Amino acid sequence: MKTLYVSKHVASLSLCALIAFTSCKQDEKKDDVAMTTDNVLLQEWTGPYEGLPAFDKMQASDIKEAVEKGMELGLADIEKIANNTDDPTFENTIVAMESSGKELDRVFTYYGILSSNMSSQEFRDIRTELSPKLSDYSSKISQNEKLFKRIKTVYDASQIKPLEADQQRVLDLVYKRFEMNGANLDAEKKKRYAEINKELSSLYNDFSANVLHDEENYVTYLTKDQLGGLSEGFIKSAAKIATDKGHDGKYAITNTRSSMDPFLKYSTERELRKKVWSNYYSRGDNGDEYDNNELIAKILKLRKERVALLGYDNYADWRLQDRMAKNPKNAMDLMMAVWPAAIGRVAEEVADMQTVADENGDKITIEPWDYRFYAEKVRKKKYDLDSEEVKQYLQLDKLTDALFYTAGRLFNYKFTPIEEGKVPVFHEDVKVWEVTDKDTGKHIGLWYLDPFAREGKRSGAWATTYRSYTSFEGEKNVLASNNSNFVKPAPGEPVLVSWDDANTFFHEFGHALHFFSANVKYPTLNGGVRDYTEFQSQLLERWLSTDEVINQFLVHNKTGEPIPEDLVEKIKKASTFNQGFGTTEYLASALMDMKLHLADPTDIDIDKFERETLAELKMPAALPMRHRTPHFGHVFSGEGYATAYYGYMWADVLTADAAEAFAEAPDGFYDKAVADKLVKYLFAPRNSMDPAKAYKLFRGRDAKIEALMRDRGFPIPKE
Repeated sequence: MKTLYVSKHVASLSLCALIAFTSCKQDEKKDDVAMTTDNVLLQEWTGPYEGLPAFDKMQASDIKEAVEKGMELGLADIEKIANNTDDPTFENTIVAMESSGKELDRVFTYYGILSSNMSSQEFRDIRTELSPKLSDYSSKISQNEKLFKRIKTVYDASQIKPLEADQQRVLDLVYKRFEMNGANLDAEKKKRYAEINKELSSLYNDFSANVLHDEENYVTYLTKDQLGGLSEGFIKSAAKIATDKGHDGKYAITNTRSSMDPFLKYSTERELRKKVWSNYYSRGDNGDEYDNNELIAKILKLRKERVALLGYDNYADWRLQDRMAKNPKNAMDLMMAVWPAAIGRVAEEVADMQTVADENGDKITIEPWDYRFYAEKVRKKKYDLDSEEVKQYLQLDKLTDALFYTAGRLFNYKFTPIEEGKVPVFHEDVKVWEVTDKDTGKHIGLWYLDPFAREGKRSGAWATTYRSYTSFEGEKNVLASNNSNFVKPAPGEPVLVSWDDANTFFHEFGHALHFFSANVKYPTLNGGVRDYTEFQSQLLERWLSTDEVINQFLVHNKTGEPIPEDLVEKIKKASTFNQGFGTTEYLASALMDMKLHLADPTDIDIDKFERETLAELKMPAALPMRHRTPHFGHVFSGEGYATAYYGYMWADVLTADAAEAFAEAPDGFYDKAVADKLVKYLFAPRNSMDPAKAYKLFRGRDAKIEALMRDRGFPIPKE
């Protein structure tokens, strides 16, 4: 899941790209507003590698002052642009906007770390106080009539005499986003629009805090006689976590996917599986003060009211107009083309699992907390493939080397570890590498890796940039990071991950490569189209299963022996195994996201709507949505994925089709000609050209859904 720190927070106010918050522009001082504070979070980055964030000096107590001062300075920038008496031009209006807000950009790098990686109650309280203020700040920019008049003047002139391609793209994006966010509304509607944004910002913050509360406070502690089926490494890790939480002698299963998933897969304790499953899928839905159902209803009502001010019938119509899908119908058509095959495959998977359970004399009916457990038994029976056996060959450090190898072959990058202490980091777990061009030695940037779960860190995996590449004020290097939630092992033990987690590791690294390979002039062009930006990362997952990676980097954690050929063959034969589960749990969430935003929210009962919608879709009873509505942070902790969660499936079509281009090439997935086109058309441009055009330049045609169906082993739908 890609997350740009600043865009994550400002996008929740629908204004991310308006204020050019997609890169840290930290080297220009103000002429007209004195910097009177010595707050470290506002200061220009100094030191090696073109200047670095002072993560080692970061304190939550500095955030409030820094954000408020940053907003003051940012608004001064905007007022200077808006009140310029010279005729509006691209340079004195659009370029000036691209260069604005540098101080707040810097602050939001730290804000994002404190929010996602190092959250504390102190920070959460500050964030609650700041959320409405940030909303006001955004509204003051989007509703600045003088500013929009200048933008519109430049835009109207460009419709007669177009600018250079990248300039026109920036101008089109900025104008469209101002327009989408109410710049053309009358004064009364603008006032209400700003009020809604302010209220939503607080609701998003409350939603996130509630989910994080339930993740931190629902921990299952096991005793020694409750460890049946669990691996030695998992047990040692669970013991260490329990000790750290003050429960020495017990074993902790935390309420995160990285802990829940392997427990459900291997534990022989069915009642405990049910408890762990229930804790995880009930986040935000426990009927207490941290319950999110009423918050969601309010969010949906406010979103609908806001877009109605702009003349839209529903939120989905407004949101999708500048996405690849263009409208909700196209997104729904894609999802519903795949849905029947997905739930049909689930029926087959459950039947196979029930057979195994019956043969074992277990006398049960497969329930959601049984799915992973019996799927493993079916995998073993059908393919003689044991996930725990595979895991012994998936060491995190070796997988990291595999990432670097892939980046070297496709992008010509070299990753060199930086000695501890040479670069400031926000936690001892964070490691840093320098990225250079293999041939020329040219410095590209730094890659930060924060791999382990801990209290105060949000669940999941994501990528972000602290500084993105631009060249309009001189070339900037890239500071990018990947963040995971692997369970930290006991001292001296290797970090072993599942095949799915290894895939996710490659996926998020794909985002990082997208950042490093960017070749754009202006910050706005570093943004992305949500149903396209997941494509590049999903495509990179394919290199995990290439022979070159398997043969070099999958070695046994104890013996050092390479993974046996027969085990590799089993992995490849089982590549479409459990696709019913994976596709259905995802699609159910994506369909729910869209249907919630197409529904009338006037008297909506979220719990009832979820149940009735799943029944209407004939959702299999044996598995849940990947993200149940009360903890669907993609959609309700902000607006980045609202009515856009389908984008993973849209991107999957592109991924499957592009993978076939590599598979058909003379040198397969390492074919230089195809790799060069990949970088040139699909990675380097970022958002400097229309994604559909970019894909056609790479493939020579549009992507075809048939590739996706073949990829998942589903029947291809007839015309």
